[in-house]
Amino acid sequence: MHNFLFVASENDAIPHCKAGGMGDVIRDVPRQISQKGDTVHVVVPSYSRLHQNAKFISDLSFSLRGLEYVAEIYEVKPKKDFSGITHYVIHHPEIQAGDIAHIYHNDLNEPFYTDAIKYFIFCIAVAQAVKTNIFGDLDVIHLHDWHASMVLFLRRYHKEYACLKNIRVIYSIHNLAIQGIRPFENNYSSVRNFFPDVDFNYDELKDRRYQDCINMMALGIRFSDAVHTVSPSYKNDVLYPSNPPEFIGGEGLEEDLNQADREGRFIGILNGCNYRNIRRARKNNLYFNIASAIFEWLQQESKKYKSDFLAHTGEKVMPYLKRKPDFVCSSVARLTEQKFYFFKRSPEAFLEILDLLAEVNGIFILLGTGAPEYEELLRKISHEKKNFLFINGQSEDVIDSIYLETNLYFMPSLFEPCGISQMLAMRNGHPCLVHHTGGLIDTVRHLETGFVFDGNSYDKKVRNMVDSFKHVLNMFFEDKTKWRLIEKNAKKERFTWEKSVDDYYKSLYKLPA
Repeated sequence: MHNFLFVASENDAIPHCKAGGMGDVIRDVPRQISQKGDTVHVVVPSYSRLHQNAKFISDLSFSLRGLEYVAEIYEVKPKKDFSGITHYVIHHPEIQAGDIAHIYHNDLNEPFYTDAIKYFIFCIAVAQAVKTNIFGDLDVIHLHDWHASMVLFLRRYHKEYACLKNIRVIYSIHNLAIQGIRPFENNYSSVRNFFPDVDFNYDELKDRRYQDCINMMALGIRFSDAVHTVSPSYKNDVLYPSNPPEFIGGEGLEEDLNQADREGRFIGILNGCNYRNIRRARKNNLYFNIASAIFEWLQQESKKYKSDFLAHTGEKVMPYLKRKPDFVCSSVARLTEQKFYFFKRSPEAFLEILDLLAEVNGIFILLGTGAPEYEELLRKISHEKKNFLFINGQSEDVIDSIYLETNLYFMPSLFEPCGISQMLAMRNGHPCLVHHTGGLIDTVRHLETGFVFDGNSYDKKVRNMVDSFKHVLNMFFEDKTKWRLIEKNAKKERFTWEKSVDDYYKSLYKLPA
């Protein structure tokens, strides 16, 4: 039997700990590992809320900023119990909930300032838990995105955590664009301030563009035993420099990624999708669930600044409780440049899509929270367009209903390491319209399981996005035979975690599957 530790910022196996697709991965991969009879420990921050009503395990004492810190580790009850998996959260008062999904902070003036503080504390607490054998004798530590990469800093430089050198450490890239860049020193949220007594090598850690800063994503790539990204096509993309917005590649880290590739440490394995133990929505509940979620949010103090908009959205939903639209297009995503750059830069294209939908009694439902400028834009368009329902919040019931009751799932990502949303929509037999990038290439086949748009310039991409949408609507209303075949093919596709995790064991973990 092998023993694993997963370290991440999100975990959808426990309630209220998901902002994006990483949460799904951290939920599903341990479940598949446990099917092999192996043991998995999963640890995330508490964000000053997830430890409430959890089982206290131990204090974790360590030195930070030249002071003695004490964090606490708790065992948390998951949404569903699986043999061999234990879920933990780490609590410390400075590990605070953010304004994005109550997880991440959006520090506009000084990016990553608050998040770096909380993940510095989180990572050294995790290292201390490993040192004190809370997780038992570990074979593999699997770190996810920059939030967990400080474990590798401690492994390489901190004398107190030399025990980490005896454990194989894997680093997964979920979002290469978010790199956790912070100053080395002269800032409260800096490496030197938090680790004043650690003798580290600036040249090994520095960002290639901002040489007075550490790049936390680069740290994971440089120091791990294997680097993993979440689809083969995205792995190929990131070996080349970005040329935005036409092409998003290595985002300044292509030199590090090519070095890892030359060393045989860089591997692209497609994420899987869960086809068992699914949280199923009830049919014909979409508009009821939206209205219910809105009424719940209106009672929350934190949503007061959105209350007028939420009331406006609720009013727009009510007619659909009696009479459904003839076509439903949807998107569910964090509101970021990655997901909706085309809408932000070319809102006229999105407005044209909404007009096309209006002609066929169709609506567009978009659920998400995120960057304030994206929220503001989408709220404005929702006020202008009657058939655009912007659900500016997070609700599992609404999300599950969207995936169940959508005719077309729209994913115009500027780049996409893998994507889980298209898999979830296809699982329910709904075709997707996606941008030709990253993992979307590996999962959606044009005119077979869905629809793909592309272009060799930004303007052509946007024009083709709208033209592809016209083609989709035309097929839905004029060629039902072809549409139903694409629906059938989409539903038959299987991107299983069983296959992906077998590849993990072989290529990442170096263990017999």
